Amino acid sequence: MKSLVFKSLALFVAGIFQIQANAQPAERRISRKEYVSQWVDEAQRQMLEYGVPASITLAQGILESGDGNSPLARYANNHFGIKCHDNWNGETFIQDDDRRDECFRKYNTAGESYRDHSLFLKNRSRYASLFTLDQTDYRGWAKGLKKAGYATNPQYADILIQIIEDNGLNHYDVVNNIAAKKPSVARQEEFNGINQIQHKVKVHDNHIKFIIAKDGDTYYKISKEFELGLWQIYKYNDLSKKDVLQPGDIIYLQPKRNKAQVETHRVQEGDTMHNISQKYGIKLSKLYKLNNITPGTGEPEPGTLLHLKSRKKA
Repeated sequence: MKSLVFKSLALFVAGIFQIQANAQPAERRISRKEYVSQWVDEAQRQMLEYGVPASITLAQGILESGDGNSPLARYANNHFGIKCHDNWNGETFIQDDDRRDECFRKYNTAGESYRDHSLFLKNRSRYASLFTLDQTDYRGWAKGLKKAGYATNPQYADILIQIIEDNGLNHYDVVNNIAAKKPSVARQEEFNGINQIQHKVKVHDNHIKFIIAKDGDTYYKISKEFELGLWQIYKYNDLSKKDVLQPGDIIYLQPKRNKAQVETHRVQEGDTMHNISQKYGIKLSKLYKLNNITPGTGEPEPGTLLHLKSRKKA
């Protein structure tokens, strides 16, 4: 009888704890609008640094992480479903996917996940063709990701496109919506009295936002006006700290392209590889590579025909 009483009491206490556990509020789910608001700045920063459209990054994050609510996103800060692969030496998170107990990358912060997503696409040859597309061509990017095997779902591209269009994410691919913002009063005070020179943002034939430098400009002033890092101005324009800005210089506000809109350029007196790359909006490293020229070996002679796109095979 005594043991029966203790057994009944134990069952009663266990039932109480179970009721309390069930009564705990579930972890609040993030809405899609909240997710976009939280991560749009990071997506745009990745776009400016690596060239992946912000709309694509956000749509993939939304889809792969369930608006940031999936266990992989919540407990591993992995918003893009990136698996471990052979070159991953960081922490891991195990869960079922296409197969049982698959290995996924685990990050300290979700921001690390965003950066790794950009590097994942940038550093793999199968995605290289995507970076020749216009940065606002989200449809081309979505279809290219599917073709390159980013996901096994045959409707993957269509799903990404629908997410982008339903939520207006393509708006965030336009550099004007990032760079051409008037600094707030607080930001002006932060610049310690630096005069904010207002420039008109233009669009290059190669679909890149740029400005023309004015008298009195410096790289630092331009970076502050458009709320960019000084390193971004240097990187996007193939510059070094020793370079001096001249009035009339083209200054790009986003990365140049891997090819120009025209096939070739005939070198003129005074041309340099750098000013040719600026003129046509093509990355300097790519210009060297297309013409089999080793950087540092001098400037091309006048009359030299430079290729600005990959040469067509005969």
